[in-house]
Amino acid sequence: MPKELLQRNREWAANQDPSFFEELTDGQSPRFLWISCSDSRVPANEIVECHPGDLFVHRNIANRIDHDDLNGLSVLEYAVEVLQVPHIVVCGHYQCGGVKAAMEHTDHGLIDNWLRPIKRCYHQHHDELNTIPDEQERWNRLCELNVIDQVEGIASTTVVQKAWQRGQDVTVHGWIYQLSEGIIHNLEVEVDSPDQVPAIYRLNATSSVSGDA
Repeated sequence: MPKELLQRNREWAANQDPSFFEELTDGQSPRFLWISCSDSRVPANEIVECHPGDLFVHRNIANRIDHDDLNGLSVLEYAVEVLQVPHIVVCGHYQCGGVKAAMEHTDHGLIDNWLRPIKRCYHQHHDELNTIPDEQERWNRLCELNVIDQVEGIASTTVVQKAWQRGQDVTVHGWIYQLSEGIIHNLEVEVDSPDQVPAIYRLNATSSVSGDA
């Protein structure tokens, strides 16, 4: 029942030192923008044992930020330009239901439009994926490729590109969480400079640093 959540909140608040809330009201200065899935089994702060104020969090189905997603781009812009976060972490997870749905050929309703970029990701890597006979392993590999796709896509946004032009240190990391063991695995993919971005997406050094995301 919803009342149970309210009761738990009151119990939690009562167990905190009053200075804890005073510090939170002074503002936030997180060092990480954390982009992850809405899956209830992947709580952002808990799995990295962070306190309120440590992570600026954006969650949606299958941890996507696409270039036509104004919600995600607004979060990205605020985190980079206002909060000045030096690290952007895309943390996917194995056995992601959104990724699984993208692999299927059935009608899931409105969400199919959101998942279409993952289908495109599958198509781009179909030679590799189609050589994996085990469906579970193929699913998990697409979960990884979806994270890698996000790292590359975020690094190519004008938000991140303009931050680099300003001399701001921003690194985009790709990680994935294993539900069965509670461990986050580093996919060893990170981008911290425009030199690592395909040339077609790079802004010229003389480009204006103002404008749309």
